Amino acid sequence: MRFGNGFFASLAIGAIWGAVWMIVVSITFMLVSGAITTPPVGAATLAGLVAGGILMAFPPGARTPGVRIAAAVAIFGVLGLLTLGQPLGLPLSAVPAYQIVAIALVVGLIWISIHLCVKGLAGAGLPRYQMEVLFIRLMKGLGFVLFTIVVALPFYVMVMTSLKSQQSLLANPLDFSLDLAQGPQALFRSYIELFTQFHFGTFLVNSAIVSVVTVFLTLLFSVPGAYAVSRLRFPGQAFLSRSILLIYMVPAIVLVIPLYAVFSQIGLRNTLTGLMVVYPATTIPVALYMLQGYFRGLPAELEEAGLMDGLTRFGVIMKITLPLSLPALASVALYVFMIAWNEFLFAFMFLDNIDIFTLSRGVVSLNSSEVPRQHLMAGAVVATVPVLVIFLWFERFLVSGLTAGSVKG
Repeated sequence: MRFGNGFFASLAIGAIWGAVWMIVVSITFMLVSGAITTPPVGAATLAGLVAGGILMAFPPGARTPGVRIAAAVAIFGVLGLLTLGQPLGLPLSAVPAYQIVAIALVVGLIWISIHLCVKGLAGAGLPRYQMEVLFIRLMKGLGFVLFTIVVALPFYVMVMTSLKSQQSLLANPLDFSLDLAQGPQALFRSYIELFTQFHFGTFLVNSAIVSVVTVFLTLLFSVPGAYAVSRLRFPGQAFLSRSILLIYMVPAIVLVIPLYAVFSQIGLRNTLTGLMVVYPATTIPVALYMLQGYFRGLPAELEEAGLMDGLTRFGVIMKITLPLSLPALASVALYVFMIAWNEFLFAFMFLDNIDIFTLSRGVVSLNSSEVPRQHLMAGAVVATVPVLVIFLWFERFLVSGLTAGSVKG
């Protein structure tokens, strides 16, 4: 066995991961099972410390499967001994299936986190570089855990609340477990009522129409505009290039009142057409800014060769510039779609007729004492899931477009 600064750093890392994973898994356990417990953080800290010491006491080549198994067994043993057979602070007879899974997760996550941090590092006298590597690994792991919790926890609570009944929410608002025995009809009652009683099918169609039209109009005007700013030479080009985003210095709330008055006079208020005019006006500047930077990065020689081969400027844009700019176009389209899909202020001010509500406006209409909370959460899920699906679908094209562009270049 070898001891040094790396060994003591491993002890600290093991203690940190022990405390972190006990808190995270215990909170998850309580949310899923509905059982309330006090996490034995101190016992988990000591268990992680022991596992970190076992792994780092041996050089990397001597960390055989037996040593690694011993570290995992040590975590479980220390937890069991210090908690008197209650690793999660509850008797094993209470929700045993959930407890077994939670205990296995605690042991496994603590072990694998320590292993990934100390992998390839020896315990005796680590140089400064390897100590920095150890610290960076720890910070990256903690950052990933924190980011995942911040993103996943609200979404989990939102989904679980949407699947609860009014009686269970009133009985225990903090119980986010599910009763699968009630059957799918009762489980998804909130979603069924959303589409049968609260017009959410219409809201989805309205939001899709407005978002798609906004993307189309934004690209229609921003592509030639960005190309002109990045490639052509004309008076005021530099000023226009730098002042594109000045519109964002004016808060949207300041524009709402005059737009409301003008749209009321010309008949565009309380229409989807009004939103289709306002949304592109707010998204075109940022699309111009994003696209002009990408166009400037494309080799000008390719366009000059196209002009020499007899293509018009429009033909150069269509046959050379746009195919090479697919990653940028996909990014802009996704960004604009998300803005239009989630926009609330203008939709709230301009739309009064429930038949033309967009999703964001429709979700707000559920926020009243007459509508159960689970319906509001179900509406939020319906508004969120399509954007997630579209983003994941677009991501494939973003990655493939970037790869294709690098090969062509």
